[in-house]
Amino acid sequence: MVRHWSEDNGERGRRMRYPASGKLEIIRLVERSHLPTKRTLAMLGIPRTTFYRWYDRYIALGEAGLEDRPAHPGRVWNRILDQVHRQIVDLALEEPELSPRELAVRFTDTQRYFVSEASVYRLLVAHDLVTSPAFAIIKAADEFHEKTTRPNQPWQTDFTNLKVIGWPSTHSAT
Repeated sequence: MVRHWSEDNGERGRRMRYPASGKLEIIRLVERSHLPTKRTLAMLGIPRTTFYRWYDRYIALGEAGLEDRPAHPGRVWNRILDQVHRQIVDLALEEPELSPRELAVRFTDTQRYFVSEASVYRLLVAHDLVTSPAFAIIKAADEFHEKTTRPNQPWQTDFTNLKVIGWPSTHSAT
């Protein structure tokens, strides 16, 4: 009998992968054995739950039921359906002034299907529907327009997302 190890850990029966022919051979061996099923399986090192899962699939589907099935699900539980993708893109094209957050809220309210702001943003980026933020370009002056008139007069510079032309990135300060 041919066995494939999914992990070479040296333990008999643990994480063992059998081809369909090996599973069928084990099923026939257990059926022909004069010993109780539990004891035969213990001697082979096959868990009873594994054997009965194989046996149920063999009874229901024949030898084809013993073939290995993919370990991953056919559909990811939280993936947004293609139909919903199209609806979100259509909504974004109908109302281009809405932000990804506003689109997510509008879609959730009108379609009764929750979709997060991040998902809408990723979808819009994938379809090149996200515009870059508009920067107000302000030139630096040589002196302050509102000068202090007395010592220790409080003054403050408050800005966020300051883009300085010629600098490589955006800076924030308070």
